[in-house]
Amino acid sequence: MRISTPLRAFGPLAAAATAALLAVFLTPSAAHSAPRESRPVYSYDNAIRESVWVDTGLDGDGDGKSDRVAADIVRPREPAAKGRKVPVIMDASPYYSCCGRGNESQKKTYDASGHVVQMPLFYDNYFVPRGYAFVGVDLAGTDRSDGCVDVGGRSDIQSAKAVIDWLNGRARAYTTRTGTTRAKATWTNGATGMIGKSWDGTIANGVAATGVKGLKTIVPISAISSWYDYYFAKGAPLYDSGPDWLSNYVESPDARAKCAAVQHGLVDGAPRTGDWTPLWTERDYVKDAGKVRASVFLVHGMQDLNVRTKHLGQWWNALAQHGVKRKIWLSQTGHVDPFDYRRSPWVDTLHRWFDHELLGYDNGIDREPMADIERHPDQWVTSAAWPPRGTVTTTLRPGHGDRAGVGTLGLRSGTGTETFTDDPRLSETDWAARIDRSTPDKAGFVTPPLSKDLRISGSSTVTVTVTPTTSSAHLSAVLVDLGPDTIRDYADSAEGITTLTDRTCWGASTAGDSACFKVTQAKNTDVTSTVFSRGWADLGHHASDAKGVPLTPGRPYTITLDLAATDHVVPRGHRLALIVAGTDKDLIDPPSTTPTLTVDLSRTAARVPLVGGAAAFAGATSGATPATAAPTTPYGLRSPHRDHRVPDGR
Repeated sequence: MRISTPLRAFGPLAAAATAALLAVFLTPSAAHSAPRESRPVYSYDNAIRESVWVDTGLDGDGDGKSDRVAADIVRPREPAAKGRKVPVIMDASPYYSCCGRGNESQKKTYDASGHVVQMPLFYDNYFVPRGYAFVGVDLAGTDRSDGCVDVGGRSDIQSAKAVIDWLNGRARAYTTRTGTTRAKATWTNGATGMIGKSWDGTIANGVAATGVKGLKTIVPISAISSWYDYYFAKGAPLYDSGPDWLSNYVESPDARAKCAAVQHGLVDGAPRTGDWTPLWTERDYVKDAGKVRASVFLVHGMQDLNVRTKHLGQWWNALAQHGVKRKIWLSQTGHVDPFDYRRSPWVDTLHRWFDHELLGYDNGIDREPMADIERHPDQWVTSAAWPPRGTVTTTLRPGHGDRAGVGTLGLRSGTGTETFTDDPRLSETDWAARIDRSTPDKAGFVTPPLSKDLRISGSSTVTVTVTPTTSSAHLSAVLVDLGPDTIRDYADSAEGITTLTDRTCWGASTAGDSACFKVTQAKNTDVTSTVFSRGWADLGHHASDAKGVPLTPGRPYTITLDLAATDHVVPRGHRLALIVAGTDKDLIDPPSTTPTLTVDLSRTAARVPLVGGAAAFAGATSGATPATAAPTTPYGLRSPHRDHRVPDGR
């Protein structure tokens, strides 16, 4: 239900009236056919609100008792009264009390009896009247739960998995945190869908990777697929802190007082060297993609510099290898929820997805295009498959140009070398703005102006052979669309949206839980170049992610950088560029030395997923097309802001 004026509570009389109207408007044939859409026929105002504490079987805080996690439940009263069981939509989060959820940072609130009054976000308001239960789970160590936060590890994942086990009759729960009165989930059929943005969506990924029975679908939004890749890129540190800082950030005061041992384990298990340790293996969900039973509706901003799109690319590919049913949305935003950049289509699509996956309605969503992609701000296209059929990984090679550091990019192998010196004061936007100038800080390689559009869809890699002058070096590789455009301002603190004061309503409201949320709109900026894929590495990890080693100055090393997944069209008249450089300011930390690096062009190449493959590239670069007119003074994004990011953290 969408209403642009204040919404009264959805009461029993309104529910009855809605049901009567539906009966009037249904044709006789439709009234007797299988349902295709759940309708808001149940009272939200009269919904059952309760809390249970589920036994996880773990003792993370070491107090000698099994940890219990709090699960707050909002469910329609009418089905239970008639003995009908309902499916569950669940969001397991560390943010319900410390930091808030969504664009308006909503937190859970409770009445005097300890029952939830405000459940953040619109999920309960919208779906409970449609015959779903909504369950908000406090991860272990947060809010009203026992245990410790272990940042994506066994405790985090078990927090949510145990609740699914309870919903399916395989685990114990209690009516209070410390009592002995058991709670049973007799009101549900156990069919569960998990949803959440960032850390919440990460938990959905991790729980799905356990293969738990009863989890039918997950909707991970801007979610992590391997925690190592949140903190490092092939040994290059992405942040100046580790998971211990994040654990301390979200833990409840009670947990913080008990969880020193877990904190020490996070420090010891995640050394700032960037080496792969058993801690990261435990938090790598990609390796367990073969266990996933649930369908996956994946959503991500292609310019997300918090949870970078390497996470979506490697998770998507692993799920595909195991035949998991998938759907995907890709926006131009940064770390933003689709409710805040494409609200009406998002609610409609999510509604139909849950109806199909949890209620079994044949509404056709499984026969629609697999991918929705934002090509320009608020302009979306679809793709029957993603990456689209006909996408071929194509090897593009750098070559010498007529000036130092300003080379060519084509299908033929280059010869010779290019040299640059790491300058941690400069970012990828600085490199792109000076792509046609010889500068000491980067090596750039550019195609001629394209005679046809060229679409890159999927994950790229760049293999470089470089010789350093010092014992340490960090590398960056970025793909750039050179040409004027209007894009979402993802480098802004709001990452591509502006929040307005008007509200729209999505579901039913009560006095303590409004379904009305502030409207947003795209925040755009004009640019002369767009970095659309990027990757980084510590050259000391050239032989293995597991262990970095000091470099020998003057010796060549070969390493492959994994670039973030994307779907981008370089238009006719624009140019495609590959830039290889050192520290990408504010996106990776600099090395301990300031190296000069010599790139061996004959042993350097980008492998890029091109729609149409090498033939498409050859066709787009062979014509004599003038470059799209651009101002002589480049303009565009500021360098991405460097905050102490957390996975969500808006």
